[in-house]
Amino acid sequence: MQLKRLSVPPFEPLAQLMRGIAVADQATRDRVSRIIAAVRAEGDYALEKFQRELDHSPLDPVEWSLPPSRWHQALERLDPAVREALECAVQRIRDYHQRHLVLTPDPYHSWRQRTTDGVYVGERTLPLDRVGVYVPGGQAAYPSTVLMNVIPARAAGVQEVIVVTPPTGITDAVLAACALAKVDRLFQVGGAHAVAALAFGTATIPKVDKIVGPGNRWVAEAKRQLTGVVGIDMIAGPTEVVVIADESADPRYVAADLIAQAEHDEDATAWLVTPSESLAALVDEELDARLAVAPRGEVARRSLERNGRTVIVPDVKTAIEVANRRAPEHLELLIREARSWVDQVRHAGAVFVGYATPEAVGDYVAGPSHVLPTSGTARFASPLGVYDFVKRMSIIEYSAEKLELDARAIISLAQAEGLLGHADAVRVRLDPHP
Repeated sequence: MQLKRLSVPPFEPLAQLMRGIAVADQATRDRVSRIIAAVRAEGDYALEKFQRELDHSPLDPVEWSLPPSRWHQALERLDPAVREALECAVQRIRDYHQRHLVLTPDPYHSWRQRTTDGVYVGERTLPLDRVGVYVPGGQAAYPSTVLMNVIPARAAGVQEVIVVTPPTGITDAVLAACALAKVDRLFQVGGAHAVAALAFGTATIPKVDKIVGPGNRWVAEAKRQLTGVVGIDMIAGPTEVVVIADESADPRYVAADLIAQAEHDEDATAWLVTPSESLAALVDEELDARLAVAPRGEVARRSLERNGRTVIVPDVKTAIEVANRRAPEHLELLIREARSWVDQVRHAGAVFVGYATPEAVGDYVAGPSHVLPTSGTARFASPLGVYDFVKRMSIIEYSAEKLELDARAIISLAQAEGLLGHADAVRVRLDPHP
């Protein structure tokens, strides 16, 4: 197949391809709004209704929770190769995210600084009490999602981690991942109704402080509507990759990496950005050959036909600028001296450097969480990490002498805003005669 072509510069045509976070259609927004309202008002009763109606699940509320004994049984019967891979991933992810704590002096203790005029100011960084992790399970099961969300939360010191996933997402690999990542509770409930249950709490599912993890459009819309009711990590769009490759790149690698991203679903986006017309032609040939035998070849082909692009540029510098404007979730550098170009990348969720670093290593065992900003939000958002599971609290302590010195400024500003009670709260402390 031949990917649709685009030549840059000029950069203006790129703007038409830049996909911001898609807003759900009105029917989806309305349906999710009704689901949220029902769960908030009716709790488990509404959850059970939606489980039967949407997930075709016959489970009663007492059956939603799966005890840790089931997780450990699954771990014991897991294929040894899969168990070894999960244990490897756990160690790598834990090691990476614990470095965040090493780089932060006294991450969970107060720091207080005394100024020269008798004021103490400071800050405390504290882990969240309880976090909910949504693990998709409609079309496939994702043990890696368990690890990439739960382990950073554990590294941050979160006291309780709860996982929800559709009943169809319950596999031995997912259960084993819950055991290895040290999940506290697991519920066989999915969809927008599970997100609402985590946000408000029900008789069966506890209320959490923050919800993380990817999901379909219903889950994404529920997270959007519940932002502010509960903490939300990000509103994830379809997955995406930009592969920058020069004439030195192996077209087999490029084609394989484009297909690896495109096989997720038909909305996935995969771009090749290259200064080499000859490489682009070879990649097109490789795509045809590989799609013909790929197990998810039809899904990948439809994705590439809809969203795939080859962007022809004059040089690698321009290719990097294309990536910076696109701000992709994943950026691969299959170019000579790839490491020397990393500092030129300003906007990407994760950068995969060199021919030996396909995006798949980041999905599973490299260490950083694979939960990344999509849809151009890498311009301002970051990968999921320890800092998504902590909060900061300010500390202020005045002496009586300092309050007297600052009183005039405080009272003047309070009066300017018409908040006379604020001013009086200062004055009363200055009056020696109550």
